[in-house]
Formats: sequence, C-alpha cells, structure tokens
Amino acid sequence: MRHLSIALVVSLCLLLAGSPPAAARGSHGWVEFVELHLDGEPLRVKAKLDTGAKSSSLDATDIAPFERDGERWVRFRPSRSGLDEAPLVEQPVARYVRIKRHSGPYDRRPVIRLPLCLGDELRMVEVNLTDRGRFIYPLLLGRKALAGLAVVDPARTFVRPPRCDDAPTPDN
Repeated sequence: MRHLSIALVVSLCLLLAGSPPAAARGSHGWVEFVELHLDGEPLRVKAKLDTGAKSSSLDATDIAPFERDGERWVRFRPSRSGLDEAPLVEQPVARYVRIKRHSGPYDRRPVIRLPLCLGDELRMVEVNLTDRGRFIYPLLLGRKALAGLAVVDPARTFVRPPRCDDAPTPDN
C-alpha cells in the first residue's frame, strides 16, 4: 500500500509540473539517429543512449582551445562517420571536465553546449569533445542529456528519427 501511495504522489507531481514525463512521449532505442546543430547546419549522427554514463561525449578531431575577446573557445572537426572531412567549427567553451580513463591519468576535455534533436524534441545539451574514433558511435548521450527527454528501450534501435526541422533553437 505504501508503494502505491508513493507512486501516486510522484505521478501527481509530474502531472502538475506541466510537461509530460518522458515515458508519456514514447521510448527511444538504445541507438538512435540524432541531429546536432553546429554553426546553423544540422549534422546527423548515430548516438548511443547510455543511461550508465553521466555525461555526453562527441567525437571530434583537431581539438584546439583558444581565446576570443577574453572568453574560452574551442575549434574542432566533428565526426562525419567516414564521410568527407568536416569543416572546422568554433564554439564557446562552457567549462572543462576531468574524465578518469580506464588506463592512465585523467583526461581534461572542453565542454560545449549545442542544440540536439532526438525524435521530435530539440534541447540544449552539454557534450565534451574527445576523439571517439575507436568507438562505433560518434555521440554518447548520458543521463544528464536524457533526463526528462527519453526513456530508453534496450531491446530496440532506430525507433524515432530526428524531426525538429521547424522547431526554434532552444534557449535552455
């Protein structure tokens, strides 16, 4: 009975919050195509939706931090999944993170904010930039990016293609 009461309270809180919970918007597969909006151009990439990872990582090469008008910026080439070489992109750095590697010392990575389209949801997400060339998926979406956005069905892949063509760029 106590579990039923707790579930009822949680459900009511979610209803009163105004936005439907991610479960009500449908599930996603553990691998999905997403669109990243870099310099106004959509870049479609395969993403692994990983609820076991806290943060998100984007495959990038030629990563070069620099300063512009006293602000921290980074220049990089996003992964094109084996296609033609991507152009250099410049983005402001939101912060830096230290990622513990399985073997060796910490890795210091720049974090950028960018609009991401998953299914029909467009939102700003933070991704750290790193060379993910040895991995299958150029984008790893962790819990922070998925929270309130997606319920992941580990038995499925490519459930909901990105469809945010007419959506305005998110402010959050």
